[in-house]
Amino acid sequence: MKKFFSLLLLCISIFSFAQSQTPFTGKRDFNIETGEQGSGALSYYLDIKSNGDVHFGSVQIEPESGKEKKEVINAGKYNPKVMKVHFKTYNETFYVKFDKMNIYLTDANGNIKKSDDCCPETDQKNCDCMSIYQ
Repeated sequence: MKKFFSLLLLCISIFSFAQSQTPFTGKRDFNIETGEQGSGALSYYLDIKSNGDVHFGSVQIEPESGKEKKEVINAGKYNPKVMKVHFKTYNETFYVKFDKMNIYLTDANGNIKKSDDCCPETDQKNCDCMSIYQ
């Protein structure tokens, strides 16, 4: 019985450690929906801290005044399945998952969304909503 509990504790420790591994640390810029580019459009970034906290930020430069509006939120500890992002400034909520190279717009269950706004070419339709970090 003692061996069973030791093995169980070891498995839980390994699982917990694997869940806490982030794909990178530091800041990465992204723009998933290409249809929202242009003057005054929001720019987004992802910042993963060494402790596993994931922060998302948005930046918008007002075309008329040149003033910069920023918002940063802490989305919690890294979750490889799906993370909820909610910006209060524009009451904007979306779900993402990401890896070392890309970030994906998903539904609440982690399924990658498809949209015409996510297509890099105007003649394409219903593309995966993803972005390579800039």
